[in-house]
Amino acid sequence: MKRTVSLFAVLTAAFVILATQPAFVQDKTPVKVKSSEVVTGVVIVHIQKDGKPRELQCNEGAGFCKALQSGSYLMVELPKNYGMYDCKNVEMYRGDQDKPEAAEKIGAYCLIEK
Repeated sequence: MKRTVSLFAVLTAAFVILATQPAFVQDKTPVKVKSSEVVTGVVIVHIQKDGKPRELQCNEGAGFCKALQSGSYLMVELPKNYGMYDCKNVEMYRGDQDKPEAAEKIGAYCLIEK
């Protein structure tokens, strides 16, 4: 009986870990940073995603908040209730689109859709 309960607990834990794993695996989408600015303590990064203008915002001084230089980056849209902002949270990565697993995280922002 004791062995059956232990086996059940191990299998349940393994299922929970495997079932929730895809929620954390997110695609890194290529985006272009057009410009960045700081306005009264808010860093605003102007990007283009799928040909459409978007804005990223974060609070100056917060961890992983910085103005990005113009160029190509990778962006991950985080699942709901993840991240530090009360909005659609994203992470920005510097790296090659052909090797997204090697990309380096460089920022965490709130995505503003225009």
